[in-house]
Amino acid sequence: MAGDPVNVAPHVYKTVLENDRVRVLEAGGSPGLITGMHSHPNQVAIALADTKMKFTFPNGESAEAELKAGEVMYLEPVEHTVELLGSEEGRLILVELK
Repeated sequence: MAGDPVNVAPHVYKTVLENDRVRVLEAGGSPGLITGMHSHPNQVAIALADTKMKFTFPNGESAEAELKAGEVMYLEPVEHTVELLGSEEGRLILVELK
């Protein structure tokens, strides 16, 4: 299993709340930023700013996603790297479910 995002990419992920049911992360950075391989449990992503990302998975496959400010997306457990694309700084709140 890949590492915890806060340990793998502390320049991207910051824990803002954690209890026995959820962990809430603030994530963000400038275009071109790339994280190391890490994993998340079930999670809800909430875009604070328009954010375009490229996810690369352990098998080498990749996918792009784009969220406009205010959009929300649910994600199943995942292992990936993240690259921020576009021309603006990306900002998200991630609510990881325990």
